Amino acid sequence: MNNGADMKKGVIIEGGVHEWEIFQQDAHGEAELRVWGTCHRVRQEFELPMRFHAVTEGTVTVKARVALESSGEDVCPWTLCTVHDDSRWEIRFRVPAGGLYRFETCMEYEGWDGLSSTRGDMVHNFGVGDIFVVAGQSNAAGRGKNPVEDAPELGVHLLRCSGMWDLATHPLGETTGAKHVGHFENHNPGHTPWLQFAKLLKRELGYPIGIVMSAYGGAPLRWWNPAENGALTENMLAQIAEYDIHPKGILWYQGEAEGCENAADTYLERFAAFVGAVRERLGQPRLPIITVQLNRCLSPTTPALDRQWGVVRQAQADAARQIPGVYVVPANDISVYDFIHNSAQGDLVIGARCARCALCELYGRKVEWRAPEIRTAVLTAPDTVEARFEKIENWINTFDVAAELLPIEAEDDEGILPCCSYDSGPDTLTLHFPRPLAGRARLHGMWRMNPGVCTPCDCMRMPILSFYGFPVAEKGTP
Repeated sequence: MNNGADMKKGVIIEGGVHEWEIFQQDAHGEAELRVWGTCHRVRQEFELPMRFHAVTEGTVTVKARVALESSGEDVCPWTLCTVHDDSRWEIRFRVPAGGLYRFETCMEYEGWDGLSSTRGDMVHNFGVGDIFVVAGQSNAAGRGKNPVEDAPELGVHLLRCSGMWDLATHPLGETTGAKHVGHFENHNPGHTPWLQFAKLLKRELGYPIGIVMSAYGGAPLRWWNPAENGALTENMLAQIAEYDIHPKGILWYQGEAEGCENAADTYLERFAAFVGAVRERLGQPRLPIITVQLNRCLSPTTPALDRQWGVVRQAQADAARQIPGVYVVPANDISVYDFIHNSAQGDLVIGARCARCALCELYGRKVEWRAPEIRTAVLTAPDTVEARFEKIENWINTFDVAAELLPIEAEDDEGILPCCSYDSGPDTLTLHFPRPLAGRARLHGMWRMNPGVCTPCDCMRMPILSFYGFPVAEKGTP
């Protein structure tokens, strides 16, 4: 006999589904749930103090179902579980994308006397949808500390660093109780773009979105690239292996470290190595990766640092052109909270840009998301370059800034030249320089650590992607 303080009653769920968990759907729009546990036949005496007696006779039947949390309607109706001789049970369900759902169990057995327990455990508020993993450094982990309204929403859930699923709330990168300590933060994190990203996807797609935070502030690319160090990639893979997650995509925001430690020249090849390694380890050769081109840094700079930041930004644009399934959105027009971290308001914009990219490229929605990019640069006079841009849906808007504030410069064999005047057309900027260009000329745009106060944009749409070292052709050169 037991007083009930430690006796299990009825059907106990021991694994396979957790509160707030999001399951990644497969190509058929479903996820397979394998749930298991134990069953305990117990009779309760209805007198004080409550007493419980183990019941050993009779055949046990365990049933389970999946129901809508909102209404209790069946999604997967009551179904007999497999019960083993040791009173262990298990069941598998194919659950369609959607939610939120409740997993519910109950027990029946031969010789039931009306008093013995038939109760079963329940798991609430789980769903089936898509999961995105966040990787990179501090702007991925989130450092915006200024207040902004970005409230939690049912159906957008977070696998916390503690290893437990939860309703997604800022700060997403909070590491209290961290189990996977590879990205245990040294500072309190703040606002990120990813709750906004996930909410927009969830509203458009109609099913839950899960987020897994694996970013770490200050992390250089070598900590991610398995060919160098790769410790953060191992940490990320351990996180998602615990729940057997094969994510829909990765959200990547990193590169500030490379811009500050003279490692920019090899960024493209090392990032490609990281992408290839992660795809191979996950067995997902086409795993999409949405990246964010670097925003600004307001720290004191030097010509060498400016070049490093320009090279990293160009490598990020090149990665999206050269690596299938890698995409890039701009951030060179986003306000900052401090010297290098995006503001919370800016994070909302970045989250929306990434969501539009995902909706188009991952879900086939007809959504414009691509930023304008430089396409050609032609020397039309000894001191004049006509730059033409692609992916312009409306027209180029320079906001009529003074020429000395236009963040596009030329460089030739004699040095860097700001433009002294310019003219704009629907998809062109005609740049006039204070002297003829000599030798091999290139254009740099929005490239410095602080790329300038005003980025030209496709009017009412997107800023032009930063570029560095774009070659200027002689007129008539194919």
